[in-house]
Amino acid sequence: MPLSRLARSFAFRIFLIALGLRLIPVIALRQMGIGLDDMFQYDMLARSIVAGDGYRWYAQDDLYLVQRYFEVDMAGVDYDPRGVPTSFRPPLYPAFLALIYFLAGVDGNRFFTARLVQAFVGAALAPLTYALARRFFPGNENAARIAAWVIAAYPLLVLYPLSLATENLFFLLVLSATLVLLIAAETRRTVHFAAAGLLLGLMALTRSVSLAFGGLAVLWTWFALKERQKAVLIFGVVSLTVLPWMVRNSLLHGRPTGVESALGYDLYVGYHPESTGTFQYGISLDLMTMLDDGLRDEIGQEKAIGFIKDDPGRIPYLVVRRAGYFFGLERRALTYFYTNDYFGYIPTPLLLAIAAVVLLPFVLVSASAAFGLALTRWRTETILLGLFIFGYVTPHLLILGEDRFHLTLVPFLSILAAHAWTGGLPAVKTRFATPGGRLALALAGIAVILLLANWGLELYRDADKLQVLLGPNGNQSYFSY
Repeated sequence: MPLSRLARSFAFRIFLIALGLRLIPVIALRQMGIGLDDMFQYDMLARSIVAGDGYRWYAQDDLYLVQRYFEVDMAGVDYDPRGVPTSFRPPLYPAFLALIYFLAGVDGNRFFTARLVQAFVGAALAPLTYALARRFFPGNENAARIAAWVIAAYPLLVLYPLSLATENLFFLLVLSATLVLLIAAETRRTVHFAAAGLLLGLMALTRSVSLAFGGLAVLWTWFALKERQKAVLIFGVVSLTVLPWMVRNSLLHGRPTGVESALGYDLYVGYHPESTGTFQYGISLDLMTMLDDGLRDEIGQEKAIGFIKDDPGRIPYLVVRRAGYFFGLERRALTYFYTNDYFGYIPTPLLLAIAAVVLLPFVLVSASAAFGLALTRWRTETILLGLFIFGYVTPHLLILGEDRFHLTLVPFLSILAAHAWTGGLPAVKTRFATPGGRLALALAGIAVILLLANWGLELYRDADKLQVLLGPNGNQSYFSY
């Protein structure tokens, strides 16, 4: 389904608009640094690659810096001043940063340069969403354009280039891989299936949780497309893409290791007796201070298995809580930055208005997407959409849930939401006329009720914190992330 001249013109214009919106915060905050968090770790890894020291972190100067704030556990580590070889983070995003640093220099402007590049990467999500929507719902040009506009102006996606985080690259790879799979389904050409396998492998090297979708894509190709040889090809290309890094990690630790060695840490945080199923700063420090990745992973998995055996009945509770966090309101970043005095005091009416601008888009898009899914007729293309949502959400329900994780779904949810908005009441009436349609619409209604209940309970649970945040000294209440 090649794009017409008018479609190409719209795709280019929406890219420019999305880019302009993303450049505003990047340029306005060009002096913004980073904290001692994930961004610091990705920056360390990128600088190590550029320096020719390999995939290492916590070189001498970086180690001195973090030791001012917490004690680092050096057990099991033969320390080298160049840093410690690590497998804790997947390699592709640090390599992406390293390429930027190599070309632009490792100096005080490197964060601004990286954010500029990420603004271009983030802007590409809008035309990619447009292209995907045209394939999921051919003939519904209005829905495709509306979905693209949603992604172009979605507040958190506009701000995300400010963060040195894997999502900036991961979002692009997810949409690209899905689009190429749809193109492969249309053309049945070997090169397209191979390209899809490569993109799926690169996704896994950015966030290993996406391997679940890679497996589902292979099954989709085998059963839905009935292309068994092409399914084997995808599996083979994905394997060839990720296996070299897995072999490197296995040799590093002397035992079979995946794309990353963070599973033990994540399971420990997710199943700890005091955990509610999301990232909690205090619990995270139990293992995060260890520099031996293999030991951290081993202890984390062992402890997590013990937590589960001690209280197996707690698992359903944690799954429900993780679902609540995963589909929660997008207020964590805003809360953290405001309460730690990044912006100074903001009068309550204005702060509430800002919160509405940040929070309401997900509320509207996700609730509408539930009905958009109910109105969807299952075809080969839309089955892939359902498989991605299932394959992406499920691992998070079993490990850790955070609201930022659902951002990967937002382009797909915006497509479903736009499908519902453009169909309107006539589409609902038509769907309701069939028994299967009535059930689908009823399930959509239940999903929206659950979403509303989740958001209401979230605000009720944190009412005391919100009261402090909205108070006269809310900008100096210093909430942890």
